[in-house]
Amino acid sequence: MGTLGILLSLALLMYLAYRGISVLLLAPLLALLAVLMSGEAALLLPTYTQVFMKAMGGYVIQFFPLFLLGALFGKLMDDSGSARAIAHAIVNKVGSQRAVLAIVLACGILTYGGVSLFVVAFAVYPIGAALFREAGIPKRLIPAAIALGSFTFTMTALPGTPAIQNAIPSPFFGTDAFAAPGLGLIGGLIMFGLGTWWLSAQQRKLMAAGEGYGHHSGEPDSEPADAPRPGFWIALLPILVVIGLNFVMAKQVLPAIDTSYLAKPEFGGLQDARSLIGIWSIIVALSAAVLLLVVLHWARWADLMKTINEGSFGSMLPILNTATEVGYGTVIASLAGFVVIRDLVLGIAPGNPLISEAVAVNVLAGITGSASGGMSIALKTLGAEYLAMATAAGISPELLHRVAAMASGCMDTLPHNGAVISLLAICRLTHRESYGFIAMNTVVFPLVALVVVITLGTLFGNF
Repeated sequence: MGTLGILLSLALLMYLAYRGISVLLLAPLLALLAVLMSGEAALLLPTYTQVFMKAMGGYVIQFFPLFLLGALFGKLMDDSGSARAIAHAIVNKVGSQRAVLAIVLACGILTYGGVSLFVVAFAVYPIGAALFREAGIPKRLIPAAIALGSFTFTMTALPGTPAIQNAIPSPFFGTDAFAAPGLGLIGGLIMFGLGTWWLSAQQRKLMAAGEGYGHHSGEPDSEPADAPRPGFWIALLPILVVIGLNFVMAKQVLPAIDTSYLAKPEFGGLQDARSLIGIWSIIVALSAAVLLLVVLHWARWADLMKTINEGSFGSMLPILNTATEVGYGTVIASLAGFVVIRDLVLGIAPGNPLISEAVAVNVLAGITGSASGGMSIALKTLGAEYLAMATAAGISPELLHRVAAMASGCMDTLPHNGAVISLLAICRLTHRESYGFIAMNTVVFPLVALVVVITLGTLFGNF
């Protein structure tokens, strides 16, 4: 009954989240349903306060700075006109005849620099709509182009990306955002190459069949000619700061600092800083970029305080959603019935923990509809086992990091995923019209890239 309760709880979480009910309510209720079905009715309240809330609070303590700074950076890039400036420059450089490539590159540069995928969607969609309309390209390809540039190679694969999905494995494996750079680059190129090739082929196929942009109500207004927009290099500078400073801090500055004080009880009694350097590096890089944005565009801000407040408040719901899923996963992992599931997952390819890790992260990301939530649950419950298995098999923790990050970005974008729903709403399109194109780019091709990276990592090790 305990294992059945867990499976029923997971099924309800996926179904009800897809129906639009907030995981802030679903996660604790369904976690307690699993506890009840395990025959531990007397432990409902203790489980909620001492297990669920403790795990949820721990996640917020660990990752809140990244969510806060990321949301603030994205809002500043948006309100300063920097995001639009970068998108316009790339579109003008690539040309309307390569509209799909232009949109993918614009989204990729922005998200690789730390701009929130939601900000990118809002900033790039009006540009993409005008470009596709002018070229007569079917509008229903726009969400897939934005998703390819925002939800795939820049989110999980490219080394150094400040996306939260690339930061979550660091405390578990003692790695940083540049883990397995060669393999990450290969995986990212596979996603980018297959995605742009396939979308371009679909464009030609649909246009040859006589389908054009189409007639759509509620189209976005054209951007005013006098809308504030900085020059391309000024707009790009904060992104370069995020990437460059992240690398310098992670590889040179922070490892050279004496962190022996971390062994004191007030600092958690840590023996070394490897589990923290990856997060510290991103915090420093995003903080510097935020300050740079404020200074660079000092005369451009219409209401700087409003921008800062909206950016800060915009971090709340994403981190609380993810933290509640972590609390849910911790409760599930504490139940006796979870032992069956854990042993089943760990038993997949027992000689290669990379395969087991990829399966666990994929399944949980698909169930929760969240890359960060699914990976957090998987690593919270099984991360220590994977690290021990990898050490015994001579597999680098950096390879574990990259596989976990890439696996989180495959099955997460099933139809109930919040980012997919939001993207379709922004583009004013339906699942029926566009989801098939999105799925090929955010589920199928990332799975192909993941298989290649696991194969290369198994054969040649970390690089």
